[in-house]
Amino acid sequence: MRTKQEIIAAIAPDLEKIEETLSQNFASYVPFINEVSRHILFAGGKRLRPLLMVLSARLCGEPTSAKTYRLSVLFEYLHAATLLHDDVVDGAKFRRGRKAAHHLWGNQAVILVGDFLYSRAIRIAVEEGNMDVLDVISQTTTLMSEGEVLQLINLDNVELTEEKYFDVIFRKTAALMAAACEVGAIHARGNSWERPALKAFGTYLGYAFQITDDLLDYLGVKDETGKDIGTDFKEGKVTLPYIIAMERAEPTDREELIALIKEKEAATPENFKRACELMEKYNAFSATRERAKEYVEKACQELAKFEPSPARDLLIDIAQYVLTRKH
Repeated sequence: MRTKQEIIAAIAPDLEKIEETLSQNFASYVPFINEVSRHILFAGGKRLRPLLMVLSARLCGEPTSAKTYRLSVLFEYLHAATLLHDDVVDGAKFRRGRKAAHHLWGNQAVILVGDFLYSRAIRIAVEEGNMDVLDVISQTTTLMSEGEVLQLINLDNVELTEEKYFDVIFRKTAALMAAACEVGAIHARGNSWERPALKAFGTYLGYAFQITDDLLDYLGVKDETGKDIGTDFKEGKVTLPYIIAMERAEPTDREELIALIKEKEAATPENFKRACELMEKYNAFSATRERAKEYVEKACQELAKFEPSPARDLLIDIAQYVLTRKH
């Protein structure tokens, strides 16, 4: 596996084109929409989803063109829209190290700008002129909306099972990564097995990405993640480390874990620390890391179906990097 710096150097030309295309294609004639959109779009995002689409298309033999980059940025618009909406629902204070947009402009305005970004993404999909692309995007936006609702209704659901957790994160995260990879194959006119292989790759990568993200909420560092640590736990979001601890805990520890996640009025650093101690006691963090690793391995197995190429190597590197990321 290449180092982070080596991966960044290899993808730098694509990232530069993606940045240029993002700037050129999101603008509205309403200045306020542009201001809020820029706040979320250009706050240091990794551009992972558009990059996945570009590399997937290249893996299937598509010479990367301006049209490829233009199609790719719709995935960043969709992602940014969900972040705007998420932060309103969660009451988040920070996003990518900056004040969350709703704290600057209010909930109503930010939700409407999120809707604009959704619409802009769909418009780009329509302009591609390929019904398969539009079908994938429409299915994906439906899944993403369902994921956010499922996450909301499962707040404080201490009985949430792993099966239901994975159902939520498929819709919330993995579906968009799967769509980016699948649309890359469609754009490149991939053959009968390339499209499902890349869709599976994106799905497994999305699972690993979200599992790692959930782990960082417990073990990350604010200066590296760009958001407060323990936010999910304090909001009552039941994620994989908590689920694993609950499955393994003795009755008295299980009752304490339930009390800790439900005590919104006493969501203190001490309570969060105690919850982490209980999860560590039952090796929930190491088990969560292992689960993410398993999904990365599954993702790489899908790429093994393709002939060796620079694009395949980069996708493998990106998948493996997910396990070591800190933000």
